[in-house]
Amino acid sequence: MIEKQTDYGRLIIGEKMELFAEAGRLAVAAQAASPSANFTWAFTGGSTPQAWYSWAQETGAIPAEMMAQTHFTVSDERCVLLSSDESNFGNAERKLLAPSGVPVEHRHPWVVAYEPKPAAEAYRRTMQLLNPPGRAYDVCFLGMGDDAHTASFFPGSKLLEADGGLFFDAIDTPQKGWRLTITPSGLQACGLIVVMTLGAGKAAALKRVIEGEDALGDAPAKILRTCAARTVWLVDAAAAAELSA
Repeated sequence: MIEKQTDYGRLIIGEKMELFAEAGRLAVAAQAASPSANFTWAFTGGSTPQAWYSWAQETGAIPAEMMAQTHFTVSDERCVLLSSDESNFGNAERKLLAPSGVPVEHRHPWVVAYEPKPAAEAYRRTMQLLNPPGRAYDVCFLGMGDDAHTASFFPGSKLLEADGGLFFDAIDTPQKGWRLTITPSGLQACGLIVVMTLGAGKAAALKRVIEGEDALGDAPAKILRTCAARTVWLVDAAAAAELSA
């Protein structure tokens, strides 16, 4: 693997399976170094995380003891039932948490049965009980879309302008409806952020974020510059193809 430092965090370029293994190693190391009484790990949505869940389950990449002790959630969520194929937490639960025997009391989905704003408030209360003051998650996995969005920060998102200092919120996004999401303040309160970005379809967006001159509102993943010291990008050669050598 090739590694270099950027203004948006540490960038590691490698093959898919190498990156999957590195994601697991980073989380395990974070848990080993954490002083928190409750270790919290947030997953994200998309096809790459789902492939990682299956790989992690099949390979036993995360020690059973860690799976049993960690509190799992997702950094953003659609307002759909957990049974839906579009549910970020539902996919994590079906592909990794349930097969790994994670205790039900250590699984923390967003309360999608509530209206969006009350759902965000209920989730905030849960995270405040689990985490020490000033901490959103110990580990936060993210992805990035081909429009350079991350979490539920889409181009033009009002959360990029101001989030009121809240770590989590609900926001009505154009053409996508209501989303429940960590906020920029929440990202800045995470212990470790791991961004998996794979495939040629992400190359232009990665170039815009890491090396481009786009405004934050046009390339929302640029928000990670505010927490670059704790951010690691795991990128394959196809996604990194447009970056400068």
